[in-house]
Formats: sequence, structure tokens, C-alpha cells
Amino acid sequence: MNLAVAVMFLNEEEYLPKLLASVARQSRPPEHLLLVDDGSDDASPAIASRFAERHAYARVLRRPARARSADRLATASELMAFEWAVERLGAPYDVIAKLDGDLELTPRCFERVVAALERDPRLGIAGAALDLRGPDGTLRPERSAPWHVRGATKFYRRECWEQIAPLPPMLGWDTIDEARARMRGWRVAAVELPEGNLLHMRPTGTHDGAIRGSRRRGAAAWAYGAHPVHVVGSALVRASEPPRGLGAAAYLGGWLRAALHREPRAEPELLRFIRTEQRLRLRNLVLRRAGG
Repeated sequence: MNLAVAVMFLNEEEYLPKLLASVARQSRPPEHLLLVDDGSDDASPAIASRFAERHAYARVLRRPARARSADRLATASELMAFEWAVERLGAPYDVIAKLDGDLELTPRCFERVVAALERDPRLGIAGAALDLRGPDGTLRPERSAPWHVRGATKFYRRECWEQIAPLPPMLGWDTIDEARARMRGWRVAAVELPEGNLLHMRPTGTHDGAIRGSRRRGAAAWAYGAHPVHVVGSALVRASEPPRGLGAAAYLGGWLRAALHREPRAEPELLRFIRTEQRLRLRNLVLRRAGG
């Protein structure tokens, strides 16, 4: 399969060198690597340019200058930059991947994900699990539902991508894409990497603070139509995680604020589909616990 990869970055001079070094070490390099600068004003564009000079499969795309928003993630600027880059790929591909600039890949990541897509023709969206490094240097998995692929590492089969794109530019787009895919009969799965998970050098949504990140996740739950029972359950789970209590309150506050302001949401049929999935998962959880 022909693999194209788009690396999204904005002021990632601290992390981008490690990501690019891990791309260069891949046992199965991509046919095309787009290094997509979304408006950096640090050294990261120069880092990307030097890499592209040394690797024929890579090139740098600089998204046109535009007014900065108060919250880039809330306006899905990263998603829009990815879709902008895909339109400018100008080459055939079977798989298009979106990677964030703060990852470090295992050496066989591309090989194993592409192999999984080749084995299963109904696998439409794939990715890999992520690890975080704690203050003591130990690694722990970044929490994620087993049916979800993190937005930092998305591999889309071309046929699936063409059926679900364009995605709505809103928080929760990386849940909306998967629900759209499942509605159309595709599977979504993180691929197990025997050599270990990818390293997420910065926890999801924390580049401007964990509290703000929790608030965004609550607003995202509104955008993709999470059932209120699911929202409360997610808040209870977050109550036991740092920042203890505050993260759960911020999550609920983000959801409530979005609801009160009637923020934009995904299409009604997708909201119904997601709520049906959530009810089935909750029922199955209750049945498993009752039985065991």
C-alpha cells in the first residue's frame, strides 16, 4: 500500500527533531511525507526544511498566514491544516496518516499499521496506542477507550477518508470521524505494536494547561452528542485523575457551557448513532459486571 504521512506542527522546535528522527528510522518509510507548518514563528520550519533536504520523500508545506484564534484547538485549526495538506498532496496514495509533531515513533510503526490495513480490508481508521513519560522516567499508557484512535495518530484508508471527509471543524472531530466511518461499515482500531506504544512527549490537550484541556474535552462531548449519562460517567472517571476534582469540574463545565450556548454539533443522524453505541456499551458493561 502507498503510504502518505502528514505531520502537523506549530511551534514544535522542542519535539519535532525527535519525531523526524523516529520517522527516518522507520523500517518502512512513507512514499510521501508532508511537513505541514501551521503558522510557526520559532525554529520548527527550519528544522523541517533541513529534514526535507536530506530525504527525497519529504517536503514542507506552509499554510498561508491568517489571524490567530484565541484557542487553536477549539477551532480545529489542526484538522483544517490536515485537510488543506491532503488536497495538495498531488500524488496517489492508499493510506493517508495524520501525525502530531510531539510524537516519537517506534521503528516499525508504519510497517505494522500498514500491514494491519492490508490484512483487514474493512479496517478504515487505524493508529497506535500512546505512552506518557512520568516525572520518574517510567512510561504509562495514555488513557484511551479501546474503540478509539487518538487524534495524534490517525491512519485513514483512502476509500474511508473519501467517504467521511470533510470533517466539521469543531472540537470532537476525532470522534466524529470514527463514528462516520463505523456508520458506513468500516472498522476502527488501534494496532498493537509488540515493541511498545508510541511516546507522546506532551499529554493530549495540555499545551496550554490541563484544566483548559479538560474543558475542551467536555465541549467536544457536546459537539459529538455524548449521552448525558456518559458525560457524568466520564466526569467521575476524571475525578480520580490529576488534577483531582478540578479536571472533572472543568470537563462538566465545558459540556454545560457548550450546551447553554447551543454550540455547533455534528449531524443529527451521527448524534443518534453515537448515543446508540454508548447505550450498548453501557448495557454490556452492566451485564458483564452482573455476570462476574
